[in-house]
Amino acid sequence: MRETKDQRAARAEVVIDTLGAAMPEAKIELDHGTPWQLLVAVVLSAQSTDRRVNMVTPALHAALPGPEAFAGAAPAEVETHIKTLGLFRNKAKNLVALGKALLEQHGGAVPLSRAALAELPGVGNKTAGVVSMHIGGDRAFPVDTHVMRLGYRLAFTNHDQPDLIERDLQSLLPQEKWFLGHQLLVWHGRRVCHAQRPECHRCVVEAHCPKRGVKVKKKAATARPGSRAQQPPRPGRS
Repeated sequence: MRETKDQRAARAEVVIDTLGAAMPEAKIELDHGTPWQLLVAVVLSAQSTDRRVNMVTPALHAALPGPEAFAGAAPAEVETHIKTLGLFRNKAKNLVALGKALLEQHGGAVPLSRAALAELPGVGNKTAGVVSMHIGGDRAFPVDTHVMRLGYRLAFTNHDQPDLIERDLQSLLPQEKWFLGHQLLVWHGRRVCHAQRPECHRCVVEAHCPKRGVKVKKKAATARPGSRAQQPPRPGRS
């Protein structure tokens, strides 16, 4: 029987509530102390791990403390601190442009709204959503690679475009659960529901997951007593 929208929404709440009970410590794993540092970290996290980003940001912010310093720096100076990250040259250019844009358009402050953030250099809709919801701006359910994968596996969406996936997830959960729902799906995707080999045996929401797209290993057939499979090899045969 095909699942109705109400049934899917009820299942989505059970999934998020269950994950929340299992992972109460779930939070963003990018180290930051200010909205600007968070914005920089999220921009740098594209094509890079949070762990790697956290390794480079302390020295980066010590050398360039704030949007003003970035605005006055050359991209090459930024590159020296982030060259171990993916796409570091483009990121360096974007961070310099980002510092300038904040000074010119927002007095050096990071805007709260997602729409304003998304207009800044190097800041896409996903990055804007992550930053905005963490600094007290707009409620959002940003879609990264983990949220995209789990949204499909859990059959919460049929889309492959982040904005459409976010819309579907928002329609299934009340707004007060968007923030935590995003973080929980990210954590679960990193720790259990991997892209290649999801550890379904460790999954606390396995009973609520249709495992769409997951290849299920077939159990080996048990040979019947006396069958050819159980008979010892004949003499002279290996």
